[in-house]
Amino acid sequence: MLNHLNEVNDVKIFSVFDEEFKTYGRIVKGYDFTELVDYMRDNTEIPEIGNVYVPSVKEMEKLPVYHDIQNVLYGDMPVQIGYCNGRNSTYNGFEYHKGSEINIAVTDFMLVLGHIWELEDNCFYVGNEKVFFVPKGTAIEMYQTTLHLSPCKTCDEGFKDIVILPRGTNTPRDEKVRNADSESAILLQKNKWVIAHKDREPLVKQGAFIGLIGENKKLQY
Repeated sequence: MLNHLNEVNDVKIFSVFDEEFKTYGRIVKGYDFTELVDYMRDNTEIPEIGNVYVPSVKEMEKLPVYHDIQNVLYGDMPVQIGYCNGRNSTYNGFEYHKGSEINIAVTDFMLVLGHIWELEDNCFYVGNEKVFFVPKGTAIEMYQTTLHLSPCKTCDEGFKDIVILPRGTNTPRDEKVRNADSESAILLQKNKWVIAHKDREPLVKQGAFIGLIGENKKLQY
């Protein structure tokens, strides 16, 4: 699959198992995510158009592995388990959180990643990103310094991705406050700082800062 993706794209596609991934995150081992994956297979659908994101699913959080995730992987901090399913193929923008994000690939997908230190006045310039292939069954931790957004599909059917984050992340803010800190201009939801490409209408309509500069590239498969 990785060789094929590199044949059909004009950007280099790396694997999350490559050295290039080490500044963005790590492979997570030592946890049994089987029940989470089974739940995703049996109880969630891929939408016909676009993506669906659910921050917290009570049924997933009742599974035994939740305790290991919260008490060990997140060091006794409260977490949420949800998912993102969809058919996205374009860059669209970036987000980051204060705290790592765990992604478990229920299907193959690609991730477009950057570093927060590559932001200039809340803008990221296309060409500085790296694209990574995440094989089905792989669990990764993306560090809080990693810019990311929804996965990109590697087949017509789309993708399924389990998303684990500090509890409350990606939910509506109680009060929208800005101050002299320039970072406050891109705070869109709780623990969710976002920049959007000007052509990504759903994000722009939500009030996201237009900060992904360049072509909104489409990844082929």
